[in-house]
Amino acid sequence: MPAIPFEELRGLIAELDAAQADAAALVQGLDAAGGAWRREPGTWSIAECLDHLATANRVYLRVMQPAADRARERGKLRRGPALPGTLGRLFIKWMEPPVRPRMRGKSPRLIRPRQQPPLENAYADFLQQQDQVRAFITAYADIDLAGVTFPNPFISGLRWSLATGLHVITSHERRHLWQAWNVRRALEGAVG
Repeated sequence: MPAIPFEELRGLIAELDAAQADAAALVQGLDAAGGAWRREPGTWSIAECLDHLATANRVYLRVMQPAADRARERGKLRRGPALPGTLGRLFIKWMEPPVRPRMRGKSPRLIRPRQQPPLENAYADFLQQQDQVRAFITAYADIDLAGVTFPNPFISGLRWSLATGLHVITSHERRHLWQAWNVRRALEGAVG
């Protein structure tokens, strides 16, 4: 990928790289049964956490892409850093781990994980979506990411800036990788 001249976008790429390294460590040494293990019924497995992240990233990029393309067509070039606005920053802060019990919410149906996806498939899909997010950042680094909005696919009537969407993706990844690590530690305690 070509070098990105903007510090905050390089920071987002670094966050994606860190999430990918974290996911690699998470699945290292896990077999299919370990990837499907749940602490209790109704909770997510490690494979389901990864599947959820891949699905969420796919859905976000699907609605962000047309807005980015329109911005490119209209010549809406970068006017400042790709940083989230006030509401976006508050939402991102809410997403960050550790997740307190009262801060948990039910995932929208659109991005709920598949029932017991194979760990190998969920992890591969996660990696593919990481590449897609990096490609989006690289392709649209020169447009006004902070000034161009897209419809939030989960909250009707709410629009995020493309910059907010990208920062939500990385904070959402940290949230669910933290959740998956909690599952891994519980699994190791159950078998250890």
